[in-house]
Amino acid sequence: MFQLHCRQSLFLSFLLALVLLYVAPLASAAGEEGKCAGEGQFTCPNCGGYSVSDCMDCDGYLFTDYSYGICYNRKLFNTNANNGDHDNHYPFLWTDMTHTTCVHFDNCNCSVGTIVWFLTAGIATACGVGGGGIYVPMGILLLRFPPKPSSGLSQASIFGASLGGILVNIRKKHPDEHIRDTKGTPSEEHPGKMISYEKGKGPVEIEDDRQRYLDGGDGKRKFYTRPVIDFNMALFLAPMEMAGAVLGVIIQRVFPNWLFLCFAAVVLGFTAYKTFKKFLVAYAKDKAAKAERIELTKRESQRILESQKNGDGNGEAANEAVDDVEGNADNKVEQMEEEDDPKELEQRRNFLEEDSRQYPFEKISYLVLLWIGLTVITFLKGGKGVESVIGINCQDAGYYVLLAFQFLWTMGFAAVFGWKNVKSVSARAAVNYPFNETDVLWDFKKLQFYSFFTFVAGIVAGLIGIGGGMVLGPLMIVMGVNPRVSTATTATMILLTSSSVAVMFVMSGLVPWQYAVYFFCVCLLGAYIGKTRIDAYIKKTGMGSILVGILATIIALATIGCIIILFMNLAKVNWCIDGFKAFCTVSAEEKACPTTRLLSSVSAEEIFPY
Repeated sequence: MFQLHCRQSLFLSFLLALVLLYVAPLASAAGEEGKCAGEGQFTCPNCGGYSVSDCMDCDGYLFTDYSYGICYNRKLFNTNANNGDHDNHYPFLWTDMTHTTCVHFDNCNCSVGTIVWFLTAGIATACGVGGGGIYVPMGILLLRFPPKPSSGLSQASIFGASLGGILVNIRKKHPDEHIRDTKGTPSEEHPGKMISYEKGKGPVEIEDDRQRYLDGGDGKRKFYTRPVIDFNMALFLAPMEMAGAVLGVIIQRVFPNWLFLCFAAVVLGFTAYKTFKKFLVAYAKDKAAKAERIELTKRESQRILESQKNGDGNGEAANEAVDDVEGNADNKVEQMEEEDDPKELEQRRNFLEEDSRQYPFEKISYLVLLWIGLTVITFLKGGKGVESVIGINCQDAGYYVLLAFQFLWTMGFAAVFGWKNVKSVSARAAVNYPFNETDVLWDFKKLQFYSFFTFVAGIVAGLIGIGGGMVLGPLMIVMGVNPRVSTATTATMILLTSSSVAVMFVMSGLVPWQYAVYFFCVCLLGAYIGKTRIDAYIKKTGMGSILVGILATIIALATIGCIIILFMNLAKVNWCIDGFKAFCTVSAEEKACPTTRLLSSVSAEEIFPY
């Protein structure tokens, strides 16, 4: 399995390398001429008005009106009426939402956007992804945000959705709520793991078997469970994803927009294909398991009816048959108890008690420490459009020291907890810990595999503003992790990565804070309601494969969104292929406009009264 995935990843890398080799000469040629000839000039209201080629260089007026060639601002609530503006240069979300007639399509965009964000948050969070692959293109197409503000709004939305998911997941238990302290039957298909006690049994037989387990042993038996969030996995994978996101931001600064959109489309398209194939396999297994449960239930019902019918004439025979079955089961249990070392059993119970804590505060504290460390470094260094709080930029040596420390902090964290995971699994395996068939048995080969693909997921997240779950979620599912566990764990990791980036975007002014707060709340509510409903349905039907199918659909839609944005952006610049950008560019606007770079006494509406 590991070799198969390595071959597929090598093939994907080779394909991307071919694309880069083909387009690099074109991009370099375009880069020699500077900017594409098709790019226009837009009037920025700052400093009395000056021309910019990109409204992202116009502080406070980041939105572009291509018809009139101006940069404008966005507001959430329409406190000053502006109803005479037919071209809707300055759209207000509140006015758009209360426009019931929707004469112009743009008037309905924010209302539709609110519905899309709400539904996406619930579905995406249930599948363990942030939903950025939907938010980013919809922010551009529906809300008419530029790419970078749309990416920032996406991060604020992902932050709200993942927080709503955490409020649900933190109270949820693992799908297996009846873990036993006995050795169990080893699985031949999954070495080191045990076959479920419920496999091949009907509801009545399962209940009888559980009762016999509680009645046997040394009187200390009970059922154990775990939280649905795999904190050990999150402590290893979250820092690797964060490290990848740091590199993704660096690449974003160098790559032209069309190139990283091509990269994202290829990666997401490949991931959608693999996830859909996994969905077909998982769906077939779920259907077979459901049919088996129905068949077992029918057999049990028939057996009970036959026993009741024969109870008058052959009651003794029926009782003897039942006693024989229970006696055989008790003999097996007694045999397992005799073979179980008391010290080993005691240590196994200690491990089960440790793992059953719903709120492992030391692990949660480590995740918070990781988040605080990375956020502090990021604010000191600056990035994503945010200036450094200590005044350094990419021309200073301190910038690169902090950049290196970001990688040391995240990768060092991952290395420590990766080693802890291997050590923990080894200690538990030594006492015949009852590993579930969907558990990850960490070893150094799995550490390498997971760390590589998690790092790649982080790069994609940093490049295009998604949460990373669109790559990481399918990876966990392919590796056999229970879908409910993988979705809860990735949602936790996404919260860590999206929250700090969202705050940075808002503080930089790249995203109007009113929009960020509004869609944060919409997504928090949508995620909480949607995930609660979807989880209840999955638990009732046992069809966990539905999550995989929805995930594949979301990734496919994100791929289509990337392709649409790619062609729209190229069309705006007359299909000009822009070159690579300089890694370090420091704006000289502060020298040109030494005051505040924002007009305090004259509004954009007064300068451009269209």
